[in-house]
Amino acid sequence: MAREQKVIAAILIAAGAGTRFGGDKLLHPLEDGVAIAAHAARNLLAATPDVIAVVRWGDFPLYDMLEQEGCQVSMFQGAERGMGASLAHGVAQARGADGWIVALADMPRIAPGTIKTVIDALEQGALIAAPVRKGERGHPVGFGATLRDELLALDGDQGARAVVERHRDSVRLIECDDPGIFFDVDRKSDLTNHPHPNPPPEGEGS
Repeated sequence: MAREQKVIAAILIAAGAGTRFGGDKLLHPLEDGVAIAAHAARNLLAATPDVIAVVRWGDFPLYDMLEQEGCQVSMFQGAERGMGASLAHGVAQARGADGWIVALADMPRIAPGTIKTVIDALEQGALIAAPVRKGERGHPVGFGATLRDELLALDGDQGARAVVERHRDSVRLIECDDPGIFFDVDRKSDLTNHPHPNPPPEGEGS
């Protein structure tokens, strides 16, 4: 009998205030007119149908946009506590999954093919998986089901860094040639300093 396929849920963290950007960062369009967070959502949805987006309480414009993109959106009252708290909230929405891939909504240029390799590693039993380029680890990061309680216990603004550190000997690094794994938007200048890279290879675009 075929082995039951694992359910890997994607958690899109879209709950930051975007203060360095000047507010409403995730709704800001890239050069093609599509919002930063919508790009991040589309890249995830191209790799997996199960995407849970976590947004700040009361952020209805972002909620509506991500829902229209196809995400399951959850408003989180404790978002101001930081990324770790938002991540724990996202995992709690899919606590029955066999693993989670954690992506940031301000990273709009990760190729769906890169995301798929992280999901594949989790399906093959990796405890933690992440893409690496030229020796540097990037995003998104995947976590296996045995780390559920550690992820649910996260709080504050450290994200999952402590979990990765604790299990660093078990991190499966996946070589890729995707500069998008490092590109995040913090300030408006990030958009002008980093024009769009070469288009992704055929079959990897969103």
